Amino acid sequence: MSSYETTIEEARADRRELVTVERDGDRAIVRMTDSTNLNALSAPLTLQLQDALSGLVSDRELRSIVLTGEDPGFSAGGDINLMKSSHPTIDEGRQGTTMAWRWIRNQFGGVVRTIARTDKAFIAAVNGAAAGVGLAFALASDIVIASEEARFVPAFMRIGLLPEVGTSWLLTRRIGYQRTFELFAGGRILSGAEAYDMGLANAVVPHDELMARALAWCDRISALPEHALLMSKPLLRQAADMTWEQALTMEEFAEPNCFTTADHREAVGAFLEK
Repeated sequence: MSSYETTIEEARADRRELVTVERDGDRAIVRMTDSTNLNALSAPLTLQLQDALSGLVSDRELRSIVLTGEDPGFSAGGDINLMKSSHPTIDEGRQGTTMAWRWIRNQFGGVVRTIARTDKAFIAAVNGAAAGVGLAFALASDIVIASEEARFVPAFMRIGLLPEVGTSWLLTRRIGYQRTFELFAGGRILSGAEAYDMGLANAVVPHDELMARALAWCDRISALPEHALLMSKPLLRQAADMTWEQALTMEEFAEPNCFTTADHREAVGAFLEK
């Protein structure tokens, strides 16, 4: 079994371009491009994705990031070959199962933490199958736009795995325990329309309109006062784990800061002029 360090080194040596970045002003499109493998999260692709996102979220000029895959898939989830390399026996290798733990935490978990913790808005444009960890990347985003060809695949249990990379938290809070259990245990594949009906996507659109609809959200983000996004995203991300009283108190402290901004004063003035 490869060690964690060897896996990183070998992945860095892969010269294929598996992730592309398109910049346009205050937004970027990040596209996974290993389409022949349905953008499965191999070690090279995952590291390239992590590097791309880390660079973008540190850019102060950027406000929104669209995450998508090259047709026909968004991401088929964890790469089978990478999973196979993480199958040690109890006495095989010095790192044992901690190799898989380090990869899941630092790479797969690193991506979802980047999505959740940055003050940039993430829009997942789900163009095809989003399975396993790929599904986690989509659900962790701030907005999910699904193509009519999208497929949401929470099939962890069917291959002997558990919900990972935050999907248990994300799904139980959106659709409740029993419906989440049904998806994981039943291995049901959801169409884009079904995902929308269940509240897992903000919209379902014709496939050829997917990117235009995702970029329309970038336009909406661009039109917001800068502080509104910077303050609202961390507040909303934490609200699910707060009591009502705690959320109320947090909002009471945050709101007066908005009153001091030029954007708020100008918006109030424009409203009164009407």
